[in-house]
Amino acid sequence: MPVLTRLIPSPVVVDIRPGALADLATVLADERISHSGRLAVAVSGGSGARLRERVAPQLPGATWYEVGGGTLDDAVRLADDIRAGHFDALVGLGGGKIIDCAKYAAARVGLPLVAVPTNLAHDGLCSPVATLDNDAGRGSYGVPNPIAVLIDLDVIRAAPTRFVRSGIGDAVSNVSAIADWELANRVNGEKIDGLAAAMARQAGEAVLRHPGGIEDNDFLQVLAEALVLSGIAMSVSGDSRPSSGACHEINHAFDLLFPQRAASHGEQCGLGAAFAMYLRGAHEESAHMAGVLRRHGLPVLAEDIGFTVDEFVRVVEFAPETRPGRYTILEHLDLKTEQIKDIYADYVKAIGS
Repeated sequence: MPVLTRLIPSPVVVDIRPGALADLATVLADERISHSGRLAVAVSGGSGARLRERVAPQLPGATWYEVGGGTLDDAVRLADDIRAGHFDALVGLGGGKIIDCAKYAAARVGLPLVAVPTNLAHDGLCSPVATLDNDAGRGSYGVPNPIAVLIDLDVIRAAPTRFVRSGIGDAVSNVSAIADWELANRVNGEKIDGLAAAMARQAGEAVLRHPGGIEDNDFLQVLAEALVLSGIAMSVSGDSRPSSGACHEINHAFDLLFPQRAASHGEQCGLGAAFAMYLRGAHEESAHMAGVLRRHGLPVLAEDIGFTVDEFVRVVEFAPETRPGRYTILEHLDLKTEQIKDIYADYVKAIGS
């Protein structure tokens, strides 16, 4: 009987607490990350650049690169810039776009990545996926997990609250995503990775059940840990299944059909999750989820983010086309326009306006 049955791809360091940024140099001095102190640091022009003055004295041997945005071209350019530097590691300091650019560039050059996110907008901060804008719209690219993740809750608190709200919606949507995975298992025999499912579900439930709010360090700690666990769950399973079901199909449909009007990723995922829970007949769970989202200031109705009922119906009807081959409650029910409209009206009554 083998003792070691699975190696889990995960960071060697996860440091989540107030003031964590002050110990960034100590984390980077770990021999598994950097033995020479030669580091490349990618920063955004916003939050990352503002922190550079504070962080730079800790990293005298670092070379800094300001990344323009979150496009594939930006990531390729960053990779080309750091290729000749003989660096030990790449540090991504900034929001989600910068972290994704840094993940892609590090993978392209073969360097370990240290993720230092400045907000908690979604679970990409520790996922094996880099989401980047390209000429065709937006693409997802497989990359290694970060070798280390450092989240300073003081920095998170200083970010606009909309980022925290988005992260809440993304984390809570795990509960719906796992329900879709279990449905695919029952109907189609799709294999479930039990460990990945348990990690993602518990991450979502921890946020869903926590009584605190976005101003509380205890709640932010739980949210940050949940987003990290969600990313690791995706690595364990080898795809986004643990954190992406009908909720994310609805999110992608908003982005594709209404690119100029779409809300944040997490807002759309949270709304999609609450509605998907109602679709599968889990009406009490749907109402509870909607209540929690509302308590944190997230939308639970299409009207909350500026869409009409007819537009939301169009989003739900189109959503299965965004992820061909993925089986969720949307594919299972195969609802038509009038059915979606009727169920949405019932959902609105069930959760209260």
